[in-house]
Amino acid sequence: MRIDNSTFERVEEFEYLGTTLANQNFIPGEIKGRLRSGNVCYHSVHNLLSSRLLSKNLKINIRRNIILPVVLYGCETWSLTFVEVRKLRVFENVVLRRIFGHKRDEVTREWRRLHNEKLNDLYSSLNIVIKTRRMRWAGHVAHMGEERIE
Repeated sequence: MRIDNSTFERVEEFEYLGTTLANQNFIPGEIKGRLRSGNVCYHSVHNLLSSRLLSKNLKINIRRNIILPVVLYGCETWSLTFVEVRKLRVFENVVLRRIFGHKRDEVTREWRRLHNEKLNDLYSSLNIVIKTRRMRWAGHVAHMGEERIE
């Protein structure tokens, strides 16, 4: 493609600001890469999240300010299917289980890990975070001038 005196090559995909952009909008590959990066980030703070010396609020802040930005970078433009939402949810539950730890069953007095429903009750999900980011991004796009290309 040629614009003014510049020639642009047509490519199937390219990386821009850490996000892979493709002409087919191939989101599963992007999410797989984001989750891979999120796992690296999660394992770097794993000891902090399992520490009994830190409060749950501090651990939630670590999750929100360190792990989530890595996983959700560029999520404003994702069109998620049920499979991708499920993969994100599984990752989120792993992190939340590390933060909230195991609970003792009051009836059997045995230790067990938290069920997904209990995790949902304790903390809001990634879906809400993604929707909030989309709305914020849509507001930025709506306020852009006519001369800018979104």
